[in-house]
Amino acid sequence: MPLLFYISSLIAILATIMVITRYSPVHALLYLVVSFLAIAVIFLSLGAPFAAALQVIIYAGAIMVLFLFVTMMINLGKQTALQEKEWLQLKVWIGPSLLTLLLLGEMIILLLQPQSASLSSAVVTPRQVSMSLYGEYVIAVELVGFLMMTGIVGAAHIGKHKKKNLHRFLQS
Repeated sequence: MPLLFYISSLIAILATIMVITRYSPVHALLYLVVSFLAIAVIFLSLGAPFAAALQVIIYAGAIMVLFLFVTMMINLGKQTALQEKEWLQLKVWIGPSLLTLLLLGEMIILLLQPQSASLSSAVVTPRQVSMSLYGEYVIAVELVGFLMMTGIVGAAHIGKHKKKNLHRFLQS
């Protein structure tokens, strides 16, 4: 399966270059998701299905949700709505769609093969990952959680509108 590995790697590199060179944040996000999916297929071709699933769930899924959250929080008005209509044109979706279909074909090939054809490696179960994270690194994991929560609260505070709401007793 080295051929599928190299094809996925090439797709990941091309998609990442497209992320860097795109002017529009929506175009860059589409290619970023394709890059994350290509990395998941790389993990799958190396015999790490758990890492591939985590890559899709955490990175591709969470980045999309975060982007939608920020877009909804900013809400820039009618000009942004017109710009979003431009982003929904077919030409925007052709590149990421073709790369994703190629990755889908690779994933189907990998999943339909017998297990002996993949590279030999040790299987890491979710239990081993959780014991590793929450065993000796439990404080680091908790600190990262606090840091992420602080970032979310800070982003929500910075993104709030500057309209001052006074209490009804303070208005007069």
